[in-house]
Amino acid sequence: MRCDRNITTNQRLSDKADLLYLLRDVDEVYRRSSAGGSKMIRSHQHQVRKRLSRVIEADEPLIDRTPEDKPVTIHLPRALEIGNRGPLTQIAQTIGRITSVLTWAYGYDKISSRLAKRYAFAEIAGPSGPVRAQTLIIGLVLFAPGTVYPQHAHQEIEESYISVAGAWSENDAAVYAPGSLILNRSGDQHRITVGDREPCLLVYAWLGEKERLLKPNMTFSRSFR
Repeated sequence: MRCDRNITTNQRLSDKADLLYLLRDVDEVYRRSSAGGSKMIRSHQHQVRKRLSRVIEADEPLIDRTPEDKPVTIHLPRALEIGNRGPLTQIAQTIGRITSVLTWAYGYDKISSRLAKRYAFAEIAGPSGPVRAQTLIIGLVLFAPGTVYPQHAHQEIEESYISVAGAWSENDAAVYAPGSLILNRSGDQHRITVGDREPCLLVYAWLGEKERLLKPNMTFSRSFR
């Protein structure tokens, strides 16, 4: 369940240098990441950058969010250490400077006690803030070693992940290393598994209408609840 307070502050994005740097870093990664010849992926990258540029240029007042940790965040320092040795060093370093202000959440009304210890996400830009965005969410997802994130799908939301740290697979189809980008279209069923030895930290982007991004109605597939 989301933890937003939706209280507008007097500060703007330009007043929070590291939040601004992080969004610019994400924009740069989506600009230079290979689409592997896929027009679909290239179009998604373009849309993420287009909407993100509007957010940065708007420089709207920030939304107040109460910082909150979850059990999985004990693995965040290790994930950032790994990220600092990988291809997205700059993003890992910037995330490291804003860890104290992140609001980690689950996104589900009901979640198993096991998964609650092994997963959480932190929204950076989106309808719930702290950076206000209407049709885009940029955030972080953290998984503990050995996590199996059950099969699910997002309706009317297009989603991509970029690996910052750790090895992971989706639908047991391939292993994705730091720097990789993967796209899930609306309705695509996907299941994430993480290596046994190290945590995994991903940047994610969601594209959709404001109403859907505010209430994504996230549920796991029936056979995996």
